[in-house]
Amino acid sequence: MKVDDILATAKDSMSVRRVFADPVERDGVTVITAAAVSGGAGGGTGTDEEGKEGSGGGFGVGAKPVGAYVLADGRVRWQPAVDVNRLITAAGFVAVVVIFAGLRLAGLRARHRADV
Repeated sequence: MKVDDILATAKDSMSVRRVFADPVERDGVTVITAAAVSGGAGGGTGTDEEGKEGSGGGFGVGAKPVGAYVLADGRVRWQPAVDVNRLITAAGFVAVVVIFAGLRLAGLRARHRADV
C-alpha cells in the first residue's frame, strides 16, 4: 500500500460518522450518541545507496464516548457520559492524598506532644 493510499484511508476513518452515531428512536425519545475522535497518520518514502525505493506508513484512530443528545417532547438536552474508570482513579488519588495528609498530621502532633 502506498503512502497516499494510507493517508486517504486515515482521512476516511476520521469522518463525522465516527463522532455521531445513527439516531436511535424508542417510545418517542430519540438518542444520538457522540464520541471524541482523534487520530494521526504518517509515512515516508526513500531511496537507498543502490537506488532501490521503499515506502511505508501507518495511522491510528481512537474514540471515546462523551455523551448523547436526547430529543424528547420537542426539546433537546445533552447527557454527558460518565467515565467510571476515570472517576475511580480520581477517587483513589484523593483517598491516598487524604491518608498521607492524615499520617503527616498525626506525626506532627506526636512530635509536638513529645516536645511539650
